[in-house]
Amino acid sequence: MSGLARAVLLAIAIALATSAAGGWLLASHLDTLGAVRWLEPRALWLLLLVPLVLWRGTLGADARAVRLRVGSLGPLAAGPRGARAWLRDVPGVLRAAALAAFVLALARPADTLRPETNSELGIDMVLVLDLSGSMEAVLENLPPDLLQYVPTKAQGELPTRLDGAKAVLRDFIRRRKSDRIGVVVFGKDAYVLSPPTLDYQLLDTLVSRMEIGLIDGGATAIGDAIGVAVARLRRSDAKSKAILLLTDGDNNAGELGPEYAAHLANVVGAKLFTIQIGEGDVGVAQDGTDLFGRPRYVKKHMPTNPALLAELARKTGASSYVASDVATLRASLNDVLDRLERTRFESTAATYAELYRLFLLPGALLLALDVLLRALLLRRFP
Repeated sequence: MSGLARAVLLAIAIALATSAAGGWLLASHLDTLGAVRWLEPRALWLLLLVPLVLWRGTLGADARAVRLRVGSLGPLAAGPRGARAWLRDVPGVLRAAALAAFVLALARPADTLRPETNSELGIDMVLVLDLSGSMEAVLENLPPDLLQYVPTKAQGELPTRLDGAKAVLRDFIRRRKSDRIGVVVFGKDAYVLSPPTLDYQLLDTLVSRMEIGLIDGGATAIGDAIGVAVARLRRSDAKSKAILLLTDGDNNAGELGPEYAAHLANVVGAKLFTIQIGEGDVGVAQDGTDLFGRPRYVKKHMPTNPALLAELARKTGASSYVASDVATLRASLNDVLDRLERTRFESTAATYAELYRLFLLPGALLLALDVLLRALLLRRFP
């Protein structure tokens, strides 16, 4: 076979093998080929090995072939002819194409332009959680299904108001699907834990880490907390905007009066639902341990102002609740949802589909074909 014929056949084999290695990608993603991104682009440097493997499997194989010196050209007439001579470069091409396909699969191609748009109904709300010292009081009647949200207690320790509030809020967040939720915590000052978001996993993590002492809990700035929550909702275009205030005390700190904060909630069209955690001005809280190391509980004066909370809710057309235990706290939150009108909105998420299989499978098939050709049709001796 002449050198020109061999070069033509080699070019045809390379074209066919390359098409086989990448043809699936071209056929299935031709319209979005420009959107394909490589998640591991450094792996593409391995493509520099492909020309070396191609040369060693084709033209380079001649340099390694066994040679026999003869005094006449006659024996060459009995040399290899036919299909095996014409196809001798095919295994090398297949091996190089398989290597290229494996390298491309290793680089993890991904189609990044696959937007998913869903029409959903939701509410924009901000949960406002009291972290003042009085939240250390005991809150009873914790439903068994909420125990998973309560940290392990020492023997004899009872769940606190904060434990119950966190458990109810985490369960509340877990049950949401299309409600945008923000979280504000407050004591002597108010802080934004998270603006309204659909990232429920993040919200769950943040709420689970709230503890007494994380912020200054020596006072209760209800007005400031409501004002911060209103600021998080001022740009919301939802039909229903709600602020859910969970507190067990009276306003005794802060720069903003609760009544004026309720007025600001009306300005932005948000309803202020208030939930008083605990009933009455007396609570039971842990006061050290006894001689045997068991927790000791005593009654403490913890002033509340249910009239103020009811007035704040009334001014915004909302409702006020008193949660004497964890079960009624959960029921209060569920009742709030029943009173709100949901807004239909479209949520769009940009996802990506990994395409490495479109290279991995052809690469494996090309390598298998290379092995079969060498073992059955194009055997060499020696």
